[in-house]
Amino acid sequence: MTTQILTTRTRLLLIELSDLDSIHKLHLLPETDEFNALGIPESLAETKAIIEPWIAENNRSNIKNYTLKIEDNLTCDFMGLFGLKLGNEKYKRGEVWFKIHVDYWNRGLATEVLAKMLDYGFDELNLHRIEAGCAVNNVGSIKVLEKVGMIQEGRGRQVLPLKSGWSDNFEYAILETDYLKLNTQKK
Repeated sequence: MTTQILTTRTRLLLIELSDLDSIHKLHLLPETDEFNALGIPESLAETKAIIEPWIAENNRSNIKNYTLKIEDNLTCDFMGLFGLKLGNEKYKRGEVWFKIHVDYWNRGLATEVLAKMLDYGFDELNLHRIEAGCAVNNVGSIKVLEKVGMIQEGRGRQVLPLKSGWSDNFEYAILETDYLKLNTQKK
């Protein structure tokens, strides 16, 4: 991966151990935990245990599971996390996820970052399909996925163990052909 991926307002960088405190604070927020199966960590050590495999993967020469921090371009403030997990090379498939700090909600940042990562997935990694899952009550994330052209393909029944109980999950995807069509329409 290039050193960083830039959007209009953000910079995406592979996470490092020095990001531990910011990531821990993000995971502690009840608002960002509502639709997340990870749960709120009990300690900084628990968060460290979660991110150490992510960092190890980021340090591989052939990354299969990118975990990136989202920073403000101007202030370098930590704004959230973005993940891109690659599947079997034969299928040219990836799965994305994001977690935005509540201070940055409703500003279009998740849409901006996801759109840029679709560019990266299709243009740089030559993926054929990019998928995402989303709890059925997570209206904010549903809007983000649909704004970038992802299509709801299905519903997994009670697959997410959330704090509020088992939740259904909407399954979204965008194909390379969908992406190319959308980008042609923008020009």
